[in-house]
Amino acid sequence: MASFTRLVRFLAKDGRTYYGDAILPKGITDIGKTTQARVIRGSPWGAHSVTEQVADVRLLLSPLDRADTQSVRCLGLNYAQHAAESNMPLPTYPVLFYKPVTAVAGPFDPIPVPAIAQEAPGLDYECELVAVIGRACANVPEAEALSYVAGYCVGNDVSHREWQLKRGGGQWALGKGFDGWAPMGPGIVSSKLIKDPQALRIATKLNGKVVQESSTADMVFSVAKTIAFLSQGTTLLPGDVIFTGTPQGVGMGRKPQLWLKDGDVVEVSLEGVGSCINKVEFEKSKPKL
Repeated sequence: MASFTRLVRFLAKDGRTYYGDAILPKGITDIGKTTQARVIRGSPWGAHSVTEQVADVRLLLSPLDRADTQSVRCLGLNYAQHAAESNMPLPTYPVLFYKPVTAVAGPFDPIPVPAIAQEAPGLDYECELVAVIGRACANVPEAEALSYVAGYCVGNDVSHREWQLKRGGGQWALGKGFDGWAPMGPGIVSSKLIKDPQALRIATKLNGKVVQESSTADMVFSVAKTIAFLSQGTTLLPGDVIFTGTPQGVGMGRKPQLWLKDGDVVEVSLEGVGSCINKVEFEKSKPKL
C-alpha cells in the first residue's frame, strides 16, 4: 500500500511534473497551501518511495495522472438529507453511475462549460468525499473494505440537471460527464491519517457564501459499505476513483433554484484534506468564417 502521507501531483518551479508527498507547515492540513513536496520515485500505485529530494511547487495538478486513473465511479442520493431535499426515497442499494476519465481535473482548474451545456439553465455543484483505491480487490467484506483505500480527497461532481434528468429519459452520464467536470484534490490524504471517513466536515462555498455544509456521517452507504457493494463480482483496481455522493444544499434543491453562472467561483472542502477552488468558464462560440 501507499507509503505517502499526503500525495500531490504538481508542476514544479523547475518545469517538471512530479508526484510528491506534501510538506505542510505545522498546524496546517489544507493541502492546497502546499509550497514544497518530497519527490516520489516510481508510481504511487505500485512500487515507489518517498525520497529526500524536495521540489518547489508552482501549481498543484489533479492528484492522479490520467494514465493512472482507472475509472471514475460515482454515487447518487447517498446523503439522507440530500435525498429528502430531492423528494426521493432513500435508495435500497447504492445508485451507481460513471464519469469518463476526461472529466477529472485539478483542484484549481477552471470548470469548462461547453455550448451544449449552455442551452438551458441547470448547472449545479456537488461537494463530495472521494475515495481512491490502493490495492486490487474483489468481493470485499465490509469489515475489510477500508484497508483497500489508499486515501481520500475532495471533489466536485459538477452536474447539469436539464441533461441529467430531463433530456433523453435521464442522461446521468452525459449530464455529469463533460470534460473537466470532476475537479478533485488538492491532494490525496493517506488512509493512515484519515482512519474514519464517516466523521468529516464537508462543505461548498459559492462566491464565498456557504451553500452546502454537512458531515460525512449523513451518508446512507458508508465508504466501507460502498466498496463492499461495488466489489461484488467486480475487481476494483489501484487508481479507481469513487465519488461518494453529496450532502444537502445543491442548487437544484433550493427555492428558488440556484444555478451556476459564467464567472462563478466554487470552493468544495473536506476536513483534513483542504479545498478545490474552481472558476466556471462558459466556452465562447467560435465565429463562423
